[in-house]
Amino acid sequence: MRALLPLALFAFALPALADAGSPVGLWQSIDDHTGRPKAEIRISEANGVLQGRIEKLYRPAGTDPNPACARCEGANQGKPIVGLAIINGMKQDGDGYAGGTILDPENGKVYKSTMKLSDGGKKLEVRGYVGMPAFGRSQTWVRHD
Repeated sequence: MRALLPLALFAFALPALADAGSPVGLWQSIDDHTGRPKAEIRISEANGVLQGRIEKLYRPAGTDPNPACARCEGANQGKPIVGLAIINGMKQDGDGYAGGTILDPENGKVYKSTMKLSDGGKKLEVRGYVGMPAFGRSQTWVRHD
């Protein structure tokens, strides 16, 4: 029986080890101006394609906890930000992820995007850009699982 305990512990640790190499999971975005948590985003994978949805917003007291995306266009216009898919179409590209888009619900704009894990899978470097990656903005998200 004692011989099975280490094996059982190892089996439960395998999913945690696998997650470190994938952006799939719950992430906390950090406001690049204030350094405070801004939102929680759940990244999921289907058929090798990543998608990310906002699960929670960190909003100041006395403000709408789930505002609508007033500046979004098309199908996202007026939709609640919580539940909104902000990452779409990301695929693995070498040691990172690319080929997809990211929506900024504050301004309603959709940008090309790249992502790369860092710090042993504890952080995700997310970059949104127009044209070339050099013309964009990066944020570091922290794994929140």
